[in-house]
Amino acid sequence: MGTISEKILSNASGNEVHANDFVIANVDYAMAHDGTSILAVKAFREMEIENVWNPDKIIIPFDHLAPANSDGTATLQKDIRNWIHKQNINNFYDVGEGICHQVLPEKGFARPGKLIVGADSHSCTYGAFGAFGTGVGATDMAEIFATGKLWFKVPETIKVNVTGKLQDKVYPKDLTLKIIDRIRSDGATYKSLEFYGNSIKNLTMSGRMTLCNMAIEMGGKAGIVPPDKTTDNYLNSLGITDYEPVYADPDASYESTVDLNINDLEPQVSRPHEVDNVCGVSEIEGTKIDQVFIGTCTNGRLEDLDAVASILKNENVNVRTIVIPASRNVLIEATRNGSVETLLEAGATIATPGCGPCLGGHMGVIGEGEVCISTANRNFKGRMGKGGYVYLASPATAAASAINGEITDPRRV
Repeated sequence: MGTISEKILSNASGNEVHANDFVIANVDYAMAHDGTSILAVKAFREMEIENVWNPDKIIIPFDHLAPANSDGTATLQKDIRNWIHKQNINNFYDVGEGICHQVLPEKGFARPGKLIVGADSHSCTYGAFGAFGTGVGATDMAEIFATGKLWFKVPETIKVNVTGKLQDKVYPKDLTLKIIDRIRSDGATYKSLEFYGNSIKNLTMSGRMTLCNMAIEMGGKAGIVPPDKTTDNYLNSLGITDYEPVYADPDASYESTVDLNINDLEPQVSRPHEVDNVCGVSEIEGTKIDQVFIGTCTNGRLEDLDAVASILKNENVNVRTIVIPASRNVLIEATRNGSVETLLEAGATIATPGCGPCLGGHMGVIGEGEVCISTANRNFKGRMGKGGYVYLASPATAAASAINGEITDPRRV
């Protein structure tokens, strides 16, 4: 009678557990990036423990302020590099390798049935592979570094059934924003979300990652797509066959069920300054913009860049347009297939794989009163620059808007 979350946490704790139980669970993989590893390592040192519990299960990518944006950042990153070397942590991915939530799946760490904890709120991305992926604070990560364990309250689970077919130029990001519109930003607080239905089965791994990435924007502790042939094909392409899928029991108990049909779904946009301030693009077409940002752990994958290139081919952007691939691998593949050339010819700027403007502290910050349409996952006030306005949309909507200099329905391009 268990949900996927209940069964994964049961396996990780060695006891049969149910929603609202408290458990001490063994973590399969732990991740901290350049922004959070600094605090996690500081807390670890204060514990006066000499060595981490298992260096092979710790992954540290540098992606948030990469390349370093100041002397202070460079010094902190140097310290973490030295600590990584001292701890014999081999799973270190330096500047340019990409965003943590893209790098972990590419390197084969996101696997069905695993408990994967990251010192970053969007670690729920790994649920796209049938894992329980969740984010924690730096102090909790220090505890994992030391012991390989952490306490959890087993979340209740919301079942989301999605039926229907996405129409032309309507994408998984649009579906995700629509689900957020239904559930709201606090509707899944400390709950797990399980996604079902023919629409979910038809999503690519990239689309599933977009969906699970934004579970946290509904307050979710985790967002999970049951593993299937699509999951197997992705992992097998990496040479990975060592995993045990976990599925909910037929009589699993859910906190609630949300049903959604997407046959008539139009492209969606999230308006400033809340992620759940969602509407159809037709409601705000014509809104003037100053910048377009395409990338992030939500929508910086190859599939996303290809969609942008298909719209920008033989066109020119009319506002500054920043495109940041989610990883080095994505950049290489987008270069090989011609998408990067198309984007450059259209006038877009390509930047180092990483988070970029998403966190608002490095590059692509917008000025007072400026408007950016972004493929990121958050549009909180001040997120991308004090006094700016951020709209969230799919890569296709962002690309169409770049051509016209105003929010545009990609179906019209």
